[in-house]
Amino acid sequence: MLRRLVALGISVALLAGCGAQSDGQAARTPEPDAVTTPARAVGPSDAAAAFALLKELDDAWKKRDCAKVLFLTTSAESELSGRACEATRNGRPAPVPVDYGDVEYFLPDRADERPWFVALARKPQPSYFLFVNEEDHWRLAYGPIRLVGDAPKLDADQTTRAVPTDDPEDGVRARLVPQKHLAFLSDRAGLSGVRFASGDPMSALLAELMRKPSTVRPDRLSSDVQLVPGESRALGVSGGGALVFHALDITYTQKAGSRGLAHPLFGAGAVRAFTGKPDLTAIHVSEVVVLATEVGPDGKLRTVAMTRGLAAITP
Repeated sequence: MLRRLVALGISVALLAGCGAQSDGQAARTPEPDAVTTPARAVGPSDAAAAFALLKELDDAWKKRDCAKVLFLTTSAESELSGRACEATRNGRPAPVPVDYGDVEYFLPDRADERPWFVALARKPQPSYFLFVNEEDHWRLAYGPIRLVGDAPKLDADQTTRAVPTDDPEDGVRARLVPQKHLAFLSDRAGLSGVRFASGDPMSALLAELMRKPSTVRPDRLSSDVQLVPGESRALGVSGGGALVFHALDITYTQKAGSRGLAHPLFGAGAVRAFTGKPDLTAIHVSEVVVLATEVGPDGKLRTVAMTRGLAAITP
């Protein structure tokens, strides 16, 4: 899977100056051992300006401008903007533009070298978005993440408590959330001890993963769940706990039982759009699941928002 190597938190590439090597070739001046970027907080005007980039992103998708799409995204959203954008040039539909409104911004109270914030758009489809500032440009890291339940109260006035990963209580619980999801979806026997309520979308996703192999027979299907690389981000919830934003990558391997795939997992049209080939005997599929998960003071997990997207299909 084509993967843009950026962290969920998120890492930045620092440009070096120019110099010369002894062989006469141009070379970069050696960078200092440490580069310190002044930490800064996010203001309401910063958040509103960044949120307006969604219209620019919609326009880039409409024009199939994949370089622009990748420039405006990072983290999980860049995972969903690489091969997926290229596939729109081969007939795969681009995302349908949505005019989001009634937006509330949650601005972390901790200044950060890589500023970030969360937006909750309540109309027309209640959804979370998380933006991160990289190289002095705002980029969409997560979103839209569709609400599937009630949004927790974050006590936002002008700023909202950002939960650091080294916090001995909420921070530790928040840091473990992605790993708990990985354990839950990877342990089909239910021995990990991680639990979700029966009506939670994660329980439904686990049941779906267990059921999928039977839906593509005589093809053979296996799956593997990994974390999208990088940090998660977390905001404090009123009364304790945290709302954690993170993402999972589900990789499927489907192999034909005879001449060709009988039931391609995401359809023959998607296979053609991503690979340019109509018939294959094996495919590797990447699906990204983006989540906003509430972890309570007791450690219990509740899925607040979830969106799934097809990121890649390769032979």
